Amino acid sequence: MPTIASLPEMESLEPEFKPLTAEEARQFSEKNPSLSPAKVVGIQALVGSGVAMAAWAVTGRGNVGWSAGYGALAVVIPAALFARGLTRRMSLESPQARAMGAAFGFFLWEMVKMALTVAMLFAAPRLVVNLSWPAMLVGLVLTMKVYWVVLMLRPKRRT
Repeated sequence: MPTIASLPEMESLEPEFKPLTAEEARQFSEKNPSLSPAKVVGIQALVGSGVAMAAWAVTGRGNVGWSAGYGALAVVIPAALFARGLTRRMSLESPQARAMGAAFGFFLWEMVKMALTVAMLFAAPRLVVNLSWPAMLVGLVLTMKVYWVVLMLRPKRRT
């Protein structure tokens, strides 16, 4: 039967956590530039608008364009709410409490985002006249995939 290392033995195997100095943090930020959530949501809105206009132009039917646009909105509006919820300032005292609050906040806002998306999809037949489900799903999926495109095209590490 295998033996499991005791707690003190396991703790000695883990490297001790060392916080970064201000200079190390600045260097890390320079090497790993980030993209703001607002910019990602803005890119999603542009892509969604483009998809809606392209759907309208290709089919010549307004309801198809509106359906694709609504699909894009079902991604953009919840993503904007999610980004806003995550970027609000938290005024918790200890770093541990702040970290717990950030983790809880992430999951809370992710649940809000998913619930709002599902609610918007259920409301679609009542809000969009002659809804085209395929067009709406194309608008939704293409707008959602902006996350992956942004990850691939984000600024690379500077060495």
